[in-house]
Amino acid sequence: MIAAIVICRRVCSRPEASRGQAGPGRYLVLVLLGLALLLGCARSARAIDRLQLSVGALAHPAFELHDVELGFAAGGSPPTLRIGRLRVGSTQWQGIQLVCPQSSLARDGVACLAGALHVGTRRLPLQVDFKFDPVQRNLRVDLRWPSGAKLSLIHDGERRFEVRLSQLFIDELAMLAAVFDDGAAEVRRRYAASGRLDARLVWTPSPQGGRDIVRIEGRLSEAGFSSEDGLHAAEQLALSFDGAATATPSGWDWQLRAAWEQGEAYLHPLYLQAGPVLHARGQVGAEQIHVETASLAMDGVQQLALSASVSRNGFALDTLAVSLAGGDLAVLGPRWLAPLLAPALVERLRFAGSMSAGLTMKAGVLTGVDVVFDQAGVSLAGAVGDRGLAFGPVSGHVPWQANAPTQADLRIEGGHWEALSLGAFDVSARLEGEQVVFSPMRVPVLDGMLAFDGLELRRLAEGWQGHAGVVLEPVSMLALTEAIGLPPMAGVVSAALPGVRFGSGELTLDGALVVSVFDGYLHVTGLRVSEPFGLASHLQADVEARHIDLGQLTDAFSFGSITGFADLDLKGLELVRWRPTRFEARLASSPGDYRRRISQRAVQNISALGGAGAVAALQRGLLGMFETFGYRELGLRCVLANGVCDMAGIPGGDRADGGFRIVRGGGIPALDVIGYNRRVDWPELVGRIQRVIEDNVTPELR
Repeated sequence: MIAAIVICRRVCSRPEASRGQAGPGRYLVLVLLGLALLLGCARSARAIDRLQLSVGALAHPAFELHDVELGFAAGGSPPTLRIGRLRVGSTQWQGIQLVCPQSSLARDGVACLAGALHVGTRRLPLQVDFKFDPVQRNLRVDLRWPSGAKLSLIHDGERRFEVRLSQLFIDELAMLAAVFDDGAAEVRRRYAASGRLDARLVWTPSPQGGRDIVRIEGRLSEAGFSSEDGLHAAEQLALSFDGAATATPSGWDWQLRAAWEQGEAYLHPLYLQAGPVLHARGQVGAEQIHVETASLAMDGVQQLALSASVSRNGFALDTLAVSLAGGDLAVLGPRWLAPLLAPALVERLRFAGSMSAGLTMKAGVLTGVDVVFDQAGVSLAGAVGDRGLAFGPVSGHVPWQANAPTQADLRIEGGHWEALSLGAFDVSARLEGEQVVFSPMRVPVLDGMLAFDGLELRRLAEGWQGHAGVVLEPVSMLALTEAIGLPPMAGVVSAALPGVRFGSGELTLDGALVVSVFDGYLHVTGLRVSEPFGLASHLQADVEARHIDLGQLTDAFSFGSITGFADLDLKGLELVRWRPTRFEARLASSPGDYRRRISQRAVQNISALGGAGAVAALQRGLLGMFETFGYRELGLRCVLANGVCDMAGIPGGDRADGGFRIVRGGGIPALDVIGYNRRVDWPELVGRIQRVIEDNVTPELR
């Protein structure tokens, strides 16, 4: 047996080599040509049982092959190509073997058709065609999938290297990548990625003394993905891209264009649609990737530009600068601002006006934000029938630096909170790190003023928190009741909230809220409001009302006429969406010496509060003979739970027949108002009171 073995230690294609120069690559050509001649001369000889070519290394700027063996054996065994190690870029693989059932070795080169490719112990589910021409030094490798997809690697014998992807589906590409990297299959499984890729990359050799150029172009179509948690998804994506890179002594200069042509994506909490087009250029060095300039064309923006540097070790963001000019808030607000700032309120927030902004980051940490508003506006829609909250137009400048204090100034031309209209006011604040300290602020409300003092905000891990002191300077009750649609009332209302804390969607009152109304006052403690502007708002409080002038109160609501004063205790009050769901209320005459008279009309209306069966303890005919009656005291109790009001009257005023006194008579003429229905449906009771007030309907006395 005779074996022909040829061994080359190393073959290099150096950057400065050209077709007219002699170089180590010539040795490989001569060796393969010699093998072809040897094989041709030995066609009639049977002495050669095996031919083997061994190459220590093949080097190219784009790739390297180490420990290459090409063997031809007698006896019908198919030729085999073995590669100990293959490097492409910074990625490398080991133990590659190509078995060629259809092959040839002749003067025009080495060819392999329908080859089977193995990496380690795994066989790839594709077919390989391979051809190398030793004279022209051309190399072409085609990988074919059963679906018709193809990946071609082409080398022209000098330095021009080309990669073509045709109709290659993402799952096929992921399957190929998984052979070399176990994590690739896991990533595709987690995101259920799909789509088809067509692309072309060309590495063009430079003329002597010139620079290498790499160009790429391609299109991703019918693409989509979906994460297991549902927070990231896209469908019907179509992206086109093209770019180029030029070699430099220190790396590469590059430029790129990418266009999102079709489809939509949800990247929690953002919903994105096709349209943006990116133009970028920069450099790739030994340690960093620099984005010198990048501009993004998209709806709602006159100009959006950025620059950045990224470490090649782990692709960590080193620096980032973003600038936005002419941002239309009507477009940007719902798409970008609301999902990032208040994701729970996206459907209810509306924006107007324009803004410009800048942002800087260093080592992945935000270092600066600069925002300018021009006639901007924001509104939060309320529940059905409510006006909600709105501010604007707003103009001004808000700068922030991580390591230096700054001053923000805004002019707000007005707004409204539900039915309350707000006048123009200024906002000035000192920004320092994660803290915002506001100057004293006065907001016009109707004919009064809402004053904020000591307002501070601080950003913590759980969100924004803050505190303030709030004072409502006297507001006309006539203006207030007209604004909120209540019957006209006389007097003024004022309030003092010495300590208000808010954070994590909750507002809490430290101390007591005192409101002057109807010549008396309301004293509110334990006030806590969750999601005050949300659809699931929830309020808890205890309320005491003292020395309320019943004459003013009943005149305001056309309830009849009652002279005197009353106290109210409202314990455990709970409101859901600003509707009462639970409380324990007790109304009683205030202590003291004052005139106590009640009109016939008021007697009839109070009887309605006792529910069906309430009566006035006088004959119907006698009741009609007098306009007013004296009374000694009045009292009513209601414990609301599960939509039912458990009723009672004056303490100690229960009767043997099951009735309870609501009004105890006194003077001449005197009468008692007695209720018999102790359980009253709350919505029905509210409806009955509203009908009495709004329609002036006399309740039926039974």
